[in-house]
Amino acid sequence: MKIPKSIKVGKNKYSVHKIKYMHKSGTMGATSYDGKAIVIATHSNVRGTRFKREEICDTFWHELTHAILKDMGSKLESDEHFVNAFSQRLTKAILSARF
Repeated sequence: MKIPKSIKVGKNKYSVHKIKYMHKSGTMGATSYDGKAIVIATHSNVRGTRFKREEICDTFWHELTHAILKDMGSKLESDEHFVNAFSQRLTKAILSARF
């Protein structure tokens, strides 16, 4: 799956950036609502190894889920357990799609 360079959520257009490492230890991605940006790491800042394709895709859908829930005004936006469970299922569904 290709990661887009930008994506629109509601009225907000988010730029999407892939970087080698996140600054915060143990993280794979982040969403800046004020900066309208989604950042996704390609490598672990703990192990120093490259993330698998599915992990990078899941990180994108995870961060996008945060942005969508924020746009909806949902309290689930900050519920990491829900966002993880939802985005993992979304990733598997998308990667299994055949056209």
